[in-house]
Amino acid sequence: MNELRPFTEPPSRLERLLTVQQLSDYLGVPVKTLYDWRTQKVGPRAVKVGRALRYPESRVIVWLEEQS
Repeated sequence: MNELRPFTEPPSRLERLLTVQQLSDYLGVPVKTLYDWRTQKVGPRAVKVGRALRYPESRVIVWLEEQS
């Protein structure tokens, strides 16, 4: 019989995806700024998951490195 187990950690091959709120908190910028950056094509690139925006952690890291 198959048991459903709670999802605790992503498999190692999957990358962590940050929500808009998580990235906003991390960078210390308002959520609106992230949406503005997206429309202006600046800032880290997001991906759409359904209707939600998510930021792959690796893209955020690369973008931050490019800023320094």
